[in-house]
Amino acid sequence: MIVTTTHTVEGRPIRDYLGIVTGEVIVGANLFRDMFASITDLVGGRSGSYERVLERGRREAILEMVDKCKQLGGDALVGCDIDYQVIGKKGSMLMVSVSGTAVKLA
Repeated sequence: MIVTTTHTVEGRPIRDYLGIVTGEVIVGANLFRDMFASITDLVGGRSGSYERVLERGRREAILEMVDKCKQLGGDALVGCDIDYQVIGKKGSMLMVSVSGTAVKLA
């Protein structure tokens, strides 16, 4: 399945627009990850544990969106967008939401 942020797929004309589809995932951060991330922030460097959480959330949200596109009979998703938002008490959870337009290619 083609998933792109562009509004077209080069060399593949869009035959039908099937509608907007979304994928949402909420992932939590645990106490130990927060503690080690704070240490990393103090001494500098990247926080690998948070990067893995971001990657997992993004991957799962995109897979959910792709599944919804397939249910509509789509061949591709165009105009895709990824958003992140911290939610919950003291920002303890991260919401990853993706959206795009399911299309049928010619």
